[in-house]
Amino acid sequence: MTAGGDSESGDRQGSDRAVERRRVFYIPGYDPFPPRRYRELYRSEGAAQAAVSGYGLEVRGLGGPAGLWQARLEEGGRQSLAEIEVLVWDDIVRGSMSQTIPATYLQALRTAWVYLSGGAFFRLMALRKGPMIAALYPIALLAVQALLALLAGWAAFRALGAAMAGLGLPGALPVGLAAAAAVAWAVLALFRRWDNRVFAYYLMHDYAFSALGRGAYPPALEGRMRGFQARIAEALTQEGMDEVLVVGHSSGAHLAVSVLSDLIRGGRVPAGGPVLSLLTLGHVVPMVAVLPGAARLRRDLRFLSARDDITWVDVTAPGDGCTFALCDPVAVVGAAGPGKRWPLVLSAAFTQTLSPERWRALRRRFFRLHFQYLCAFDRPGDYDYFRLTAGPLTLGARFAGRAPSQSRIERAIVQFGDAP
Repeated sequence: MTAGGDSESGDRQGSDRAVERRRVFYIPGYDPFPPRRYRELYRSEGAAQAAVSGYGLEVRGLGGPAGLWQARLEEGGRQSLAEIEVLVWDDIVRGSMSQTIPATYLQALRTAWVYLSGGAFFRLMALRKGPMIAALYPIALLAVQALLALLAGWAAFRALGAAMAGLGLPGALPVGLAAAAAVAWAVLALFRRWDNRVFAYYLMHDYAFSALGRGAYPPALEGRMRGFQARIAEALTQEGMDEVLVVGHSSGAHLAVSVLSDLIRGGRVPAGGPVLSLLTLGHVVPMVAVLPGAARLRRDLRFLSARDDITWVDVTAPGDGCTFALCDPVAVVGAAGPGKRWPLVLSAAFTQTLSPERWRALRRRFFRLHFQYLCAFDRPGDYDYFRLTAGPLTLGARFAGRAPSQSRIERAIVQFGDAP
């Protein structure tokens, strides 16, 4: 199936509709950083992409929240204006990360049990090894840190006990145990302080966030998603708006799917209003959707994939080891129904869209590559984040008639009976 579908569906999806004004809502993944980071990333990387691709791009703040800015793109004598807003949930992320060291180790055990007990880990490993290795990384590193802390504590116990015995001092055992505990704790605390270099705690909290609910959205996040829905619904009623584009990155991709599904089910998409489009980038949908508590997400995936009143394009890249690259996020989790038409699965093809020099510089920077979808390419193909979010064509028009990637994976690794 091509991206455009039949002509009637193509018209509803805006495949022949030019854009002068657009609202963009960006839903980040599990990220504790404030929205200003995304604005500055858009500004700097947009300037780099414009210089490479030869269009004009002006980015400026709107004087309000840091997560709100305006982008004006000019190309071929046509101008288009986008107002871009980050839908924030970084406070929820930070709250979930405020765990003590023992609590984080308990999280690691619980998360491992959730994925291993039902066989989810092995099914996901058969699908894509990269993100599962990334999932093992924090557990393995935390285990190594604990072992080093124990060894340091044991060394302190032996050294202090020997010193006290040599001096003929009593109480060597309790003093030694206290010293061992203090040294072990100090080593663990030091590793925690260094986590901005190795990301063991950060990634552990990320995987635990979904696993501890067995795939269900926690109540605080459900409440925030209702707020996201209200912001998007408001934009859909703005006069003179040509397109409302929702962008979900990483775990923000499946949040976007659920938000738009609720929006459409609730009848909040007005007839004759702006084109509604969804762009998902670097998704990790299977990590959540294969869990038994993710029935809501699976239903949302099936529902949205069959809609003919949106365009949904999903972009990943095999060079990104943190995503389920080219895995159809609906089909692989058994949520595809007979009416499935979305998403259009495309590759950002980092090895082709980045020069050999740039690829060599980035290929081992795994976390940076996971954000490459939001950045400039020095040998760009037809994926250009700044053209998609600020350019003169709707998402449907940009990829009208485009065939999905031939390397996409659609085989279901699990089947549930809860996605009618």
